[in-house]
Amino acid sequence: MKYPSTTVTRFSAPQSWALVGMLLAVATAVGFLLDHHISLTSQAMIYVLTVVVASYKLRWQQSVGCALGAVTALNYFFVPPRWTFEVESQEHLIALFTMLLVALVISHLAEKLRWETDIAHLNFRRASQLQELATALSSVTTPAEVASLGNSALATAFAGPCMLALCGAGDELTFASDLPSFEADGMRCCMREMATLGPGTGRWPGLDAWFTPLGNTPHFDGAVCIRPAPARDTAGREHGQALCALLGQALERLRLSQTMQTAQSEAQRQQIQSTYLAAISHDLRTPLAAVVGAASSLQTQGDKLNAAERERLLGSIVSEATYLSQVTENTLQLVHLTNASQAIQRDWESMEEVVGSVLVRMRQRDPSRRIKSSVPQGLPLIRADPVLLAQMLGNLLDNALKYSPDTVDLTVNVVQQTLQLAVKDRGAEIPEDKYQSIFEPYSRNDLSGQRGSGLGLALCRAIATAHGGSLTLRRRSGGGNSFTFSMPLESSQPQGEQP
Repeated sequence: MKYPSTTVTRFSAPQSWALVGMLLAVATAVGFLLDHHISLTSQAMIYVLTVVVASYKLRWQQSVGCALGAVTALNYFFVPPRWTFEVESQEHLIALFTMLLVALVISHLAEKLRWETDIAHLNFRRASQLQELATALSSVTTPAEVASLGNSALATAFAGPCMLALCGAGDELTFASDLPSFEADGMRCCMREMATLGPGTGRWPGLDAWFTPLGNTPHFDGAVCIRPAPARDTAGREHGQALCALLGQALERLRLSQTMQTAQSEAQRQQIQSTYLAAISHDLRTPLAAVVGAASSLQTQGDKLNAAERERLLGSIVSEATYLSQVTENTLQLVHLTNASQAIQRDWESMEEVVGSVLVRMRQRDPSRRIKSSVPQGLPLIRADPVLLAQMLGNLLDNALKYSPDTVDLTVNVVQQTLQLAVKDRGAEIPEDKYQSIFEPYSRNDLSGQRGSGLGLALCRAIATAHGGSLTLRRRSGGGNSFTFSMPLESSQPQGEQP
């Protein structure tokens, strides 16, 4: 594993043996200083303390060497006869062997304690890494982010080289162009066998790496190659599998989330279409019945009707057919904008020209000239679909004329790089609790008793949203309502075309 040990001071082999010699020299010097004040047993304890220090700070080879050196130094310098390796009494010999045994036991216990401490620290770091990775994966939104976090986690946990590959189109793994074929084959094989391959797994033990799939049976979203992979490192292999499990769960969550979003979008589309069909059938039934009835009367009894009656029936047919045309156009346009997968076609347009073309058409339905417009010269060009903007403005003016008996004001101006188009009427004020619901399909303002399909304002807001703008409603000062379309202006205008 790449994680370093924390309980053993890192020394090179020559430095470690030099430290052993220094410890023995210090213990011998202390023994000579206290030679006339302590017994041989106390001097032996000094050497035992030296062995304990060496066992705590150095590897087992140096600690065992220190134990042997301590017994040898005690025998040579302090056990009678001094300055020889001879032992004059059996009691001293037993003491030396006992000291050697104690020193070796201490060395062994210290090494085992150090090993268990290293394992505890390693397990803690592994658990912390799993927790941090799980937290980071909870906020990812793309498989590329999962792959980036996975590569970083593998590089931290293993010396490497490690490799992570995700499935692309057709559930086939996507590899880098310079990836060795051996690693690519190993990743494909672990996905086919749906298990970890490599040393210690019982599957393809001759490999020099662990190959682990990402995901859950039977669907996998990728695979990982982990090195080094010693067969005896069961804990390391399990940690690698835990990392892969987290990565696989994140990829599975993204895949399921995408599937759910697609299903929800499809369900919403079906629901909208069903709602439109149900509502349009209701809105078309009455005018169609009126058209059929008036046409039937003219066909069967036309010669018996006077000119005024025939004119009334023809006017009814024209009025109802116009209403049918408007409802059909609004419905088709709203369905198109609601379900369109691509952005609308926008080009540089002049707002003065769009407003002018709409006012020309509206004059035919507004013979009393109730629409008063205020459009300044030199407005910046806008990137828009002129047909859709004209349809939105026409619907807003139609609503204002229908629900207001007084003058309708149309104003256009620019405020802080935002184009604002407002249609203001003096009709009955719409309650504030309906400021949002009135823009929903088939929502009607019943205050005036006027007939309407409830599609006009919904279409207007859809057009505004498609242009990156907004359509809002507020109460007008002095009574009435004000519908305002706001659209951000492009910072760069086309050269040679700006008025």
